[in-house]
Amino acid sequence: MAPSILARSEHDILVIGGGVAGLTLALHAAETRRVTLVRPASDDQGASRWAQGGIAAVLSPQDDFDAHVADTLVAGDGLCDERAVRFTVEQGPGAIEWLLSLGVPFTRDDSPTASYPYHLTREGGHGTRRIIHAEDATGRAVLDTLKRHAEAHAAITIRDDLVAIDLLSDTESRCRGARCLDEQGRLQELVANDTVLATGGASGIYRHATSPHPASGEGMMMAAELGAELMNLEFQQFHPTCLYDPEGPPFLISEAVRGEGGRLYSTDGRRFMPELDARAELAPRDIVARAIDAEMQRTGSPHVWLDVTHLGEAAIRHHFPTIHAHCLSRGLDITRQPIPVVPAAHYSCGGIATDLDGCSSVPHLYAIGEVACTGLHGANRMASNSLLECLVFARSCAARLAHAEAPALASPTPAPSGSEPIDAERVQQWRIRMRSVMSQHVAIVRRDEGLDAAAGELDSLMHEVRNAIANAAPSTALASLWHALRLARLTVKAARMRRESRGLHYNPDCPDHAKTGLTPQPSRLHLHDLSL
Repeated sequence: MAPSILARSEHDILVIGGGVAGLTLALHAAETRRVTLVRPASDDQGASRWAQGGIAAVLSPQDDFDAHVADTLVAGDGLCDERAVRFTVEQGPGAIEWLLSLGVPFTRDDSPTASYPYHLTREGGHGTRRIIHAEDATGRAVLDTLKRHAEAHAAITIRDDLVAIDLLSDTESRCRGARCLDEQGRLQELVANDTVLATGGASGIYRHATSPHPASGEGMMMAAELGAELMNLEFQQFHPTCLYDPEGPPFLISEAVRGEGGRLYSTDGRRFMPELDARAELAPRDIVARAIDAEMQRTGSPHVWLDVTHLGEAAIRHHFPTIHAHCLSRGLDITRQPIPVVPAAHYSCGGIATDLDGCSSVPHLYAIGEVACTGLHGANRMASNSLLECLVFARSCAARLAHAEAPALASPTPAPSGSEPIDAERVQQWRIRMRSVMSQHVAIVRRDEGLDAAAGELDSLMHEVRNAIANAAPSTALASLWHALRLARLTVKAARMRRESRGLHYNPDCPDHAKTGLTPQPSRLHLHDLSL
């Protein structure tokens, strides 16, 4: 017997995802409308809590908007939407002032020469210090503050007992909320006037990522099922420096470690970045990640070294207390020993194509944060522009929603559901196979032969899973896997389409920028581009 709909409820604005983007949207939208926020019960889910470095914004008198725009355009390797970049940069100071008004405990700078009351650090790609931070745990500080305000807001209802597995649509192809599973595996339909996806990126389609429970593109594919356009999926950023700790949980070593003077060495003692790029360790992430990957290939080592011992114990403890404490808990004293680091999947520059208000191509469906592709990052995200994007586009989306006309709620179209349970171990084995394919063939360096092999292996796996789930009872793990598999296959398709190397997409079989004489174009895909 197929599971029945336990409940159907009506909502004004439905926000799916409770990281920095989702909470910021909820707090602003709740000034004029009622908001229902579906988010995981644990803040360990998602990427916001694990963001260490900070938020990039023009705050210092020695900085200006044009400089931040220029740095972002360089990092994006010719594929940024300059209008989106300038919009984001110019809205940055206002977003930071809003966070300060809420009480986010950013690290102060009380030195007599300080030109701004809060400490600003520098990270890869930035020409100056413009990263405001809360020690080395900025994401946690911002998330905790936003969550506290959201929980106290009378117009915000938080549901942490539900997981969205797909979106609802009506007969006019408008988004009408989401279908969710509760903790007992029962279906609930949350019918909404407007739906906002803030579900994160797709790092979870790879074997190694920088957060313990990364998103796997679920929100992107839920939107694609309704007809939304996906853009730039081939540009998956690998953070250059994740702690190499095979027996421990994923742990990011912040970009700010290199911003404060950390140096990279191969395991045979060679400092390799200065000879590759004039910016050395402060080169954009795509360059540093490829350099580390090349050194690992050259030496046959599973990691390289990141050394900060020359900074001194006091500076290390002051700037990086979270990193220092975690490494100590793993038997590593970074005041006396170099840190073993390895690149890991970290951020999706592609996602649901949106405008500057977060509107997707599907009526009444919006996307903000890492699930969206606004044009800000181009072919490579510059460090600490991501939390900035979450804040700026959540605020602009909320302003749009404040004036949006909400049509009368219409009944969503029904979706078939099976009743046969699928073994959880089988689902996990399918996920492991998918991640292995992506990590082997579609990671920092891709080749034509590997992309072809990935396409074939993923197609085979998709057919196997599709046949098995035809009559399966819905489950969160199964829904996540099916979304992730199709997103992975579309990522391979996007990578095969781009016949050049640009930013995060590096293919030695076409190593140069395309010499067409034309402005480089983003890749655009729809679900119908995936033949099943």
